[in-house]
Amino acid sequence: MDSQELSGLTPEQLSFFDTNGYLLIPDALRADTVSTLLSETHNMLNEFSLDDHPMTKFSTGEGENAHVGDDYFLTSGDKVRFFFEEDAFSKDGELLKPKNRAINKIGHYLHQLSPPFRAVSFSARNAAIARSLGFADPRVLQSMVICKQPEIGSAVRPHQDSTFLYTDPPSAVGWWYALEDATIRNGCLSFAKGSHKREPVKKRFVRKDSGTGFIENEGSRFPEELETQDTNGTNGVNGSGPHSHAQLKDGTGAQEAEEEYTIGEVKAGTLVLIHGNLLHKSERNTSGKSRFIYTFHVIEGDNKYDERNWLQPPSEGFSRLYI
Repeated sequence: MDSQELSGLTPEQLSFFDTNGYLLIPDALRADTVSTLLSETHNMLNEFSLDDHPMTKFSTGEGENAHVGDDYFLTSGDKVRFFFEEDAFSKDGELLKPKNRAINKIGHYLHQLSPPFRAVSFSARNAAIARSLGFADPRVLQSMVICKQPEIGSAVRPHQDSTFLYTDPPSAVGWWYALEDATIRNGCLSFAKGSHKREPVKKRFVRKDSGTGFIENEGSRFPEELETQDTNGTNGVNGSGPHSHAQLKDGTGAQEAEEEYTIGEVKAGTLVLIHGNLLHKSERNTSGKSRFIYTFHVIEGDNKYDERNWLQPPSEGFSRLYI
């Protein structure tokens, strides 16, 4: 094991993450590791059966098409399941693409049930990065391969990950590994720089009697102890942890202003760290090339994670990153 695998983030990387709310780390995965993860992904896509599949589609919209809320989705926290692109079907409900070219994402327990993805998730480097970010008891959850299929890969609207993986106070950080080059044409990420300091977590995505939906967040809207900005753009409370924040003065968050987004084109093997309060998005894949990525999230195990969250822990609890 080389020194890089045991090292966390440099002071310069921590400063960039704290300021911008995201960080690109090129060559975080070796080429042979990327190849192994892609092979594992293609095997899963080719081998899963349609015989008893509910043909669940994944949506990132709102209103009547707001995400998904069926049992197949809600009980996927300790399983490996397959969710289709919305545009993979005809108006009559027939698949328009081969099944391996129709899946939006595979989730949500790859970090335990797939040996190659487990090895990447629980690497010494990721543990070191979590320590750099100030995590005391980091727990891994919601691991996914997001496929962003050629021509039908759907756009993902601006969102904050802590809306979907809420702890009180918020603590989520996303680990996002590019398994293929991500470009403007095939739907790379883009980021609203610094929005983690001015945009509170106003909503939560939760379980409801009728499935899932969004509710007003009545808990903490920022993590603890990190400098934030009030609605006038001036500094709020100072702190020490790169993945922490304090409430804005008025408790309501930044003004409703249109954000500017920075494109994040990356090469395969790049790791992108994403703060849970950061607004980020991706556009539709209009190209003929897929954009496969592997992502999982880490939350602080000491923070409250309640039964309203759509994703519930397996019987043994969420996986500890420090083993």
